[in-house]
Amino acid sequence: MPDTVTDPRFADFPATFKGRVLRAGESDFASARLIWNMLRRDENPAVIAQAADREDVAIAVAYANETGVPLAIHSGGHGIDGMAMPGDALVLDLSKLKDIDVDPERRLVTIEPGVLLGELDAAGQEHGLVVPAGVVSDTGATGLALGGGIGHLTRRFGATVDNIVSIEGITADGATVTASAESHPDLFWGLCGAGHNLAVVTSITFRAHPVGPRVMSGMMYYSADDAPKLFGNLDAVMAEAPRELSIALILLNAPPMPGLPDSLVDTPVIAVLVIYTGDLARYEEATAGLRSLARPLVDEVTETTWAQANSIADPFEPPGRAQYLRGGYMSGIDADLAAVALHQLASCPRTEPPSPNCLVTLPILGGAIFDRPEDATAFSRTGAEWLYEVSAHWDDPADDTAHLDWVHETDALLRRWATPNAYVNLTTHRGAEWLRRAYGTDEKWRRLVELKKAWDPDNRLAYNKNIRTAAEELGA
Repeated sequence: MPDTVTDPRFADFPATFKGRVLRAGESDFASARLIWNMLRRDENPAVIAQAADREDVAIAVAYANETGVPLAIHSGGHGIDGMAMPGDALVLDLSKLKDIDVDPERRLVTIEPGVLLGELDAAGQEHGLVVPAGVVSDTGATGLALGGGIGHLTRRFGATVDNIVSIEGITADGATVTASAESHPDLFWGLCGAGHNLAVVTSITFRAHPVGPRVMSGMMYYSADDAPKLFGNLDAVMAEAPRELSIALILLNAPPMPGLPDSLVDTPVIAVLVIYTGDLARYEEATAGLRSLARPLVDEVTETTWAQANSIADPFEPPGRAQYLRGGYMSGIDADLAAVALHQLASCPRTEPPSPNCLVTLPILGGAIFDRPEDATAFSRTGAEWLYEVSAHWDDPADDTAHLDWVHETDALLRRWATPNAYVNLTTHRGAEWLRRAYGTDEKWRRLVELKKAWDPDNRLAYNKNIRTAAEELGA
């Protein structure tokens, strides 16, 4: 028995669309509407159209053109701004498109847009391969890649966009296009960093690399008293460390854990997430510089699989809660930065039950991310020795203001260490001027504005960090 239509908006959506078309009040709408960031928990899209195949994608794009309505795109639903499910929108849901094709001989992996990072890792590891991507296993691989893509393998293999071979998508005029360095190279350049603005992507082919299956990974926890030794020396230490070593500094109020003194629970500590993907016999040598700086209170680093290593960060990014995050790049860190961040953690809003709901995270970048020049992709990389993220997550709407204020205040204090450019995926939208600077140079911005005019002149792809809206605000 068909669901009863309770919302007449988009009632003329094509009957030829084979996937489910869900409206508020219908069965499965609530579960389909759930995304990683539920800060906009009171907003509901008008329609969620779940594509069953690429033909459905073309039908939805054609409908948007015929009716003049913008399309919101849901792939993995892990976007920072929560724009996969905007209020009153027509959502084209690509999450059911999950084909993965691994060519182990040529070391190529092709995915559809519903594939999550954990699924991508699992498919690649069947052949001993990894696509350099993100660090949270329920992130959508396509959305991550279209914004740039950084993670534990960035120092070794570059950003995700540096490992894209080709992208297939449906442009706003309904054309199916395959973009690569040889075909539509200008569009390919823009898709590699600003792709959410330019096409509805139906597949991406990546270059994969041999990694694992066994690696070294885990957390080391340090007292806040060790911050000057760590933050004051890590730039020099990591400059000498092999690219196979990646770390992420996570400053948080400590949860209870074996080996951690009770007196430090719910007080600021420094966690260091360590992942080493080189020759395991050389792990001690690779981490000697790091270990010389201070003795950890707890050391959980051990031999694991790659899949286990690349999901260690999952508990720090729980899905389905209100989330707010601001951040950018830093070209260096120091003891003063650590002092500011640790001081701010002491003022983090407390929740019930207590949890590490406020984080300042600094993953190492550098290395291979600098093997390509700034203008190689729309994704910006100048000065990206570190990423920094100030984030909070919570459930109760009554706690919204306190957490938003904490992120704003902490980010404002840390911004003096930040570069002008940024990684657009891992920060809330900050407005037109910020978006222009995030892409690195004036020439790159002008190029992106022209690409948006050429490939999406009516701004059908509007639910994103939108280039056309920003350009209009800036008078471009």
